[in-house]
Amino acid sequence: MGSPFCSNLISENKSSPSSSCFHCFCFLTTFLVLFPLLLLSKPAQASICRTFCGSIPVKYPFGIDDGCGSPYYRHMLICSDYGKLELRTPSGRYPVSGISYSDPHILLNDPFMWKCQDGDNFRATRPFSLDTSTHFSLSSQNDYLFFNCSEENVIIEPKPIFCERFPERCDSSCDSSSYLCRHLPECPSALHASSCCGYYPKATESLRLMLKYCASYTSIYWKNVGTPPYDQVAEYGIRVDFDIPVTTSCLQCQDMTKGGGTCGFNTETQNFLCLCPKGNSTAYCKDHEISRHSKAGVIAGTVTGVSAAGVIGIGAAVWYLRKVRATAPVTCGVQSNENRLF
Repeated sequence: MGSPFCSNLISENKSSPSSSCFHCFCFLTTFLVLFPLLLLSKPAQASICRTFCGSIPVKYPFGIDDGCGSPYYRHMLICSDYGKLELRTPSGRYPVSGISYSDPHILLNDPFMWKCQDGDNFRATRPFSLDTSTHFSLSSQNDYLFFNCSEENVIIEPKPIFCERFPERCDSSCDSSSYLCRHLPECPSALHASSCCGYYPKATESLRLMLKYCASYTSIYWKNVGTPPYDQVAEYGIRVDFDIPVTTSCLQCQDMTKGGGTCGFNTETQNFLCLCPKGNSTAYCKDHEISRHSKAGVIAGTVTGVSAAGVIGIGAAVWYLRKVRATAPVTCGVQSNENRLF
């Protein structure tokens, strides 16, 4: 493939000793003209919003590709090359075992927490924390168990009796009569020589202080099973609740009668975008403005890119033609220092 300009130059200079160089130069000029077009031919953003990570569905408000979902949860979820979904928090990255969108919450596993197989062997752990500025919150359906706490630094008492005697200190005590300590899920007899108490830390700092004086801890959440009114089953893990931002723009975008788009956002401004197969819209996929907006951007970019590259390429070709005609010696097609192109 070549440009008409290059074809004219070559036909006029077939007898020139440097005609082979013209072929090289015309190829370079054509490349400069067409390269911007290749850059601009990107797929629509809706096609790059993955809806699964492994077997876990990823729906609004989440996204694992930048620009997908709500900007409130940008960069929060990470999907590894092996299809493992993780949640990023200030205390680290945690494997996600499930997401519920009907009862909005995420279930996490903390590999540093105590597990049944650990028994009386306690590994070094770290306190789990969430960024309070996000739309995530620790669920009230979580219970925390602490093991081998120092009685000099932690109030370890049977909570009902202690709270009756010292109501003002009730929230500061770790309940040694906790039901879960006596009925550890999946392994009620895992502990032999270790103590256990139940405490719900209301802040990350409280959790840090507890772990300073306790050997380890674990989180247990109450899972709803069946139909309302739910039965609840205790399982290991951390339940994190989340908000689903409901906006008119997103509802219109998702409406199948209006094109069934994907809610997303502009990665530079974080303004709402409806991601559609044929381009992005600020409204919905069947908006009559979408094709004009998307094509206008591509055409403007193409004209700019082609104009810049074309001016450079053609200008350089004209300069080279004048130089060769004025100075090129007869070399019988052999490249010399005087007619070398590169």
